[in-house]
Amino acid sequence: MRVITGKARGVALKPPDGLLTRPTADRVKEALFSIIHFEIPGARVLDLFGGTGQLGIEALSRDAASAVFVDEREDSCKLIKENLKRTGLGQNARVVRADYLSFLNSCKEKFDIILLDPPYAEVFLENSLKRITEIDILQSGGIIVTERPLGKELPWEFSGYSRSKDYKYGKTLLTLYRKDK
Repeated sequence: MRVITGKARGVALKPPDGLLTRPTADRVKEALFSIIHFEIPGARVLDLFGGTGQLGIEALSRDAASAVFVDEREDSCKLIKENLKRTGLGQNARVVRADYLSFLNSCKEKFDIILLDPPYAEVFLENSLKRITEIDILQSGGIIVTERPLGKELPWEFSGYSRSKDYKYGKTLLTLYRKDK
């Protein structure tokens, strides 16, 4: 697990202990950031299921203006902070220990990019997508990036959002939702 490109290119990120966190494969991460690379410079990013922090860190390395990392587990928050320190990208980052729905329900910030890579076996992805589209935390024209396993379906429509095609990488699907302008 490493930073692919940008200011922290090649920096190895500390992996999680145990099996509670499933980091995005480098191949999938590279594909994801190829899809959204023009959106990143100057963007305010929310990495809602922070885990290791690798997605938000990749965005910061590619000149995102800021990133907020949210995870409910203390060990994950410590790992994100350690990986931010390793990369030297912590100055424009904030790590929040909170349940994703609690964070969303109290969030007063607006973001340009929201990264959603929750535990696959749970309904966190569906619940977070539904809540994000109900509240006003994504800028007009902003994007939600979802990662999920093959076979896990997502709604095609949310009022005020357009859905991209699915991008398939092995057993992983990436789907983007863009908030209508």
